[in-house]
Order: sequence, then C-alpha cells, then structure tokens
Amino acid sequence: MSRITCIVIVYRSIIHVMTLGTTPSDQSIFATTTNFCASRISEDSIYSLLHRECATLFPDEMFADLFEDVGRRSVPPRIVAVVMILQRIEGLSDRDAVERFTYDIRWKYAAGGLDFDYPGFVHTVLVDMRARLGRSSRPERIFEVTLGAAKAAGLVGRRRVLDSTPLYDAVATMDTITLIRSAIRQVLQAADGALLESLRQVITAKDGYESTGKPQIDWDDALAREALIDSRAKDGFAILSVLDGEKLGPVLTSAATLLATVLGQDLEETSTGTFRIARRVAKDRIISTVDTEARHGHKTSHRHFDGYKGHIVLDPDSEIITATGVTPGNTGDACAATDLLSDVINDPGSKCSEVVDPKEAVEERDVDHHPDNKDTNTEPEKEPEPDAQCQEPSGEPYQVYGDAAYGSGELLHTLEQAGAEIYCKVQPPVAVGGRFTKDAFGIDLQASTVTCPNGHIVHLRETKEGRLAKFAKLCTTCPVASQCTTSRIGRNIRVGPYEEQLARARSIQATLDWKSDYRSNRPKVERKFAHLMRHRHGGRRARVRGQKKVAADFNLLAAAVNLARLARLRLIHDQGIWAINTV
Repeated sequence: MSRITCIVIVYRSIIHVMTLGTTPSDQSIFATTTNFCASRISEDSIYSLLHRECATLFPDEMFADLFEDVGRRSVPPRIVAVVMILQRIEGLSDRDAVERFTYDIRWKYAAGGLDFDYPGFVHTVLVDMRARLGRSSRPERIFEVTLGAAKAAGLVGRRRVLDSTPLYDAVATMDTITLIRSAIRQVLQAADGALLESLRQVITAKDGYESTGKPQIDWDDALAREALIDSRAKDGFAILSVLDGEKLGPVLTSAATLLATVLGQDLEETSTGTFRIARRVAKDRIISTVDTEARHGHKTSHRHFDGYKGHIVLDPDSEIITATGVTPGNTGDACAATDLLSDVINDPGSKCSEVVDPKEAVEERDVDHHPDNKDTNTEPEKEPEPDAQCQEPSGEPYQVYGDAAYGSGELLHTLEQAGAEIYCKVQPPVAVGGRFTKDAFGIDLQASTVTCPNGHIVHLRETKEGRLAKFAKLCTTCPVASQCTTSRIGRNIRVGPYEEQLARARSIQATLDWKSDYRSNRPKVERKFAHLMRHRHGGRRARVRGQKKVAADFNLLAAAVNLARLARLRLIHDQGIWAINTV
C-alpha cells in the first residue's frame, strides 16, 4: 500500500470521527433573529413552531448515539434536523438547503433564533447525517418525535386511512442491451488480477464494456440488432461460466448475481443456439442496474410508472400521518398494509375487547347483519384465560379505511383478528357478457356446497389452488346455462381461503351507514398526498437511489408535513405537556 493511499485512509477516518456538537444557548440581544422575525412570521407557520419547540423536539442529546466520544465537533444536530425538515417541506437539494440556511433569516429563526451572522456549513453535513441515521438503531427518530408530540396532544385517534402513490425513480430505465452491458461492466470492475484477465479472454465481441453508450450499429437493421443481442448475451454467459465455482467476494458475488438475473429475465435461446429477446415480461424484472430495487408499476391499467410506491397511514380527523412505507413499484398495496398498521394489529386493547366474551361478539355481528363466520375446519374459540392485560380494553376498536386495493381477503382476515372495524372496499364479482356472477351462487361453507341459480347443488372439492365446485354435465341440460357460461365443460366456482371474509365485507359495504362513513373519511388521504407531492424534486421524483434510502427520505418528508400540520393546529409545549393552543 502506497504512502499516499495510507494518508487518504487516515484522513477519511479522522474526518468521520466526530463528537456531539451543541447548539449555542447564549445569543446576542441585538444580533439574534428572534426580535426581527417574531412580529413578521405568522404563529401558525412551521418557522414559528420550530422556533418555539425545536429544542424540545430535537435536542442535541437525541442524536448523541450517532457520534463518538472523541473527535472534532459536529454541526449541532438540532440545527441539522431543522434544516433537514425545512429542506423537505420546501423541496430543496442539499446545496440549496444549506444556502437557504446561510442567507434566509427565517431558517435561522426556526433553528431557535440564531444570530444573523451564525455561520453556515457545507452540504455534505446533510449527507453525513442521513448516513448516520440510516446506520443507527432508530433511523426514523425525527418522524417518531413528531408523531409522539401529536399523540401526546391527543391528535391521533382510532381511525386510520391507507393509500399509496407512485414515486418515480432517480435513474433512467434501461433497455435490454444497456442492462446486459452495464451488468457485464460491473463484473469486470469488481474483478481484478488473474481473474479479470480470465474474464477478458472469454469476451468474443469487440466491446471493452467501458463506455455507457450503446454500440454503434445500424439500429434500423433487424439482423444487426439481433447479432448485437446474441454477441453480448454470449459474453455474459461466458463470464458466468468462468466465475462458476470460484470463491468470490461480496461485491463480485452481487455483480455476478445481477448479471445472471439480467440475462435470465429478458433472453431466450433459439433452436440454433442464438440468443434473442424473449417475447414476454419477467414477473419481477430489473429495470436498471444503477437502482436494482426499482420496478415497473401500474397505478391503473392504462397508467404505468417506473420506481417505487410510497405508502402512508393517515388519521383522518387531525390529518396526521401515523406511518409510512416504500415498496417496489410492482408491489400490491395490501402487501404493505400489515406493516403500516402494526399499531392496529398489535394493539392488545382491541383484541381483548373482541375475545372477552365470544357470545357477545357473535350477537353484535348479528345485529350488524353480518353473516355467520363459523368455520367447520377450525375448533371453537376457547374462553380466554384470566389475564391482567385483558381485563380492561384500552379503547374503542380501530377503524381502517382503504380503497379497493386493500380489499384482499388476507388483509380483511388480519384486521378482523385484530378487532378492527373495516372500511376497505371489496370489488364485487364480475362475469363476462353480463352473465351470472359468483354472488349469484349460494356458497355454504359449513356444508361445503355451492348452489347455482337454477338450484343445482355441487360439493366443493379440495385442489391446490383452493376449493372448487364443478357443475360439468349439469350445465348441458340447464335451461339458464346461456346466462351462466359458454364453456363446454360447464361452470366452475372457485372458493378461496378467505371467501367468508370477502362475502361479509361485501354485505356490510352495501349499507348506507358504511357508505356515508367511507365517503366522509377515505378521501382525506388524497389531500395529504397533494401536500407530500407538491414539489417534484424529492416529492413525486425520488432524490436518492435504493429502497432503503427512498423510504428514509419519504419518512422524513412525512415528518416535515406533520410538523406543518401541527403548526397550523398551533401545537405548544407548556409545563412539560404537549397541547393545542386554542387561544
């Protein structure tokens, strides 16, 4: 190792070892921004809220675990946290945010009323703070603090609304040839020494794989395009054959795995041994080697996007965001709901209130016109053992609202088990040509039978995909068969594992009270997304790459929007208690 390399390593180690810096408490009466801004900035502004409460919300000691005991002093974390919040609410880059803090007195006022000439800092401080938070045991602590203040002020109730929105990725979507060349280039960059030489020797195409641009060919010539795909694919498979059986490091293993995935998702081998682009789309197709976690997503059947989905849970009464999440763009909304609703699902009070007296629970469902939900395949629920935690439920049941994307049987079952009241839409059954839909058939889960609209009864049979009722020859002599099916083998009715939950949900959502409650609360989440997405940079368009970083950035944005909402509600901290100022 050279002397220069050693010096660089030592220097980088030194600059990353920092101790906790503290915000100055002694300020000049004449130079502080407090007197100048107090009468000029509205009391319900986020600048005023941060000025009053930033020391309580984000004390320097809250970030002490991110720093070492020895080293140079960091920029006070309280100041950095305020800058990060204002950066997200105004949709600024790191450089612009630091410049705004240096020259905009409102930012210094928000940071606790700093002096006019309080020095700025370099934009990499923000990068470093995000990295330190990401490596810590509490990466979402800024959001947790804002949510904790809202809960302490009594602003978070028992209602939850879920929804998602597209987050466009921060990279360019690659076509097949660009994906293959980029994946090969990453393998070559990760290899060295004799292994790199071996990889270079098996490359047959006249391509060094060093440039990111596409090879120069006649792109209007179909044969030239096919030859390009075939040659680069063969180079990729040859490289993988050399790596097979070798002991690889983590970086090279990751690069080789990416190459194998890219080759397998888009290509197929013909009978002549050549490779061509497959006429299909892989289920979990990688769209970029720069951000391998981004995916193709569909907001509707006609509107698609590339990137991620941002999920939020909202309290519709106070419009406070209670949870956030980010998933790849091809993930279903209901798949992320369980993690987002952890406070609902894991709440002991709601569960206890449902299981204290099973008979009362059944009677209550009957009053609400719910179908009987007994299951012949399960034993009767036993009386709960006496438990101190289950003697007194903590409160009323949660109410969960969501559009049809959250109307899956599995989620309905989970929420029912948690004792929640469900206001998630369930799509009604459909049939081609206006024929009899599934709900026209009488499904008796206890007797394990299905009765068709003409009165024929068929028993359900177990299959790999669930239970199935085949009417078969009964349809050939049925007078209403033309209104039911055009299949030669007759009508089949498939019953999934959550058929009971889906049928119950459809029955409940047909009532007027359910519809009125749904329309009053569910749409409020759309306005909250308008607040989150009003700036394209860092809002609709992700500022970073990778699901973990995008999720952290989205969570910080939610914290900033929550603080803006708390400012409008005039949150104050008086004598150690969070409250809403009604004066």
